[in-house]
Amino acid sequence: MPSVTVENYLKQLYVQQAAIGAPVAMGKLAAAMGVVPGTVTSMVKVLAESRLVAYEPRTGVRLTRAGEQLALRVLRRHRLIELFLVKILGLDWSEVHDEAEELEHALSDKVLERIDALLGHPSVDPHGDPIPPAKGRPRRISRPTLAATTAGKRYRVARLLDQEARFLQFVQRRGLTPGAVVVVIERDASGDSVRLRPRGKAAVTLGNTAAAKILVEPLE
Repeated sequence: MPSVTVENYLKQLYVQQAAIGAPVAMGKLAAAMGVVPGTVTSMVKVLAESRLVAYEPRTGVRLTRAGEQLALRVLRRHRLIELFLVKILGLDWSEVHDEAEELEHALSDKVLERIDALLGHPSVDPHGDPIPPAKGRPRRISRPTLAATTAGKRYRVARLLDQEARFLQFVQRRGLTPGAVVVVIERDASGDSVRLRPRGKAAVTLGNTAAAKILVEPLE
């Protein structure tokens, strides 16, 4: 069985690759893992020897097919656990990430599939992240961010790219949780912001930095 460290590296590599669609630079991986570049280099060599990643100097590191399969298993566990903690145990959605980080390495496949069945075989976690299927790859869906929307149009919040507790609490206070319907009132290019009205809430203005962390789907 892969170690906790190996699983964490593979999971982070998958998330980074999915975001940029290319091999991940060593410095970027080091920053994501919170370690120095030398530590990442040593670990990548171990992963490459196990044929879980392929590394090319000056290009970066990418998952092999075997590495991707292991990464998806870890992500499936993590995201199902997050949903279980929110829906069944009633934990706040802004604090379940760290709990899932601990539990994802200890949960057996048998228990995980029972959780999946209990939850009704969900497709997304509390933050809108897709839950990988037990076999195969998750279906990739391209969605715009709130920063790239059109004034006068309606959208449904689909996914949050930032899962830090402060950001989750911020969007919750403003009614921008996954599933929320919003109307874009105005995009202000000079002010680098977007003004919108969540259904049932007062209008709010978001800077494009925050708006770029919220993926939406058009409703019309």
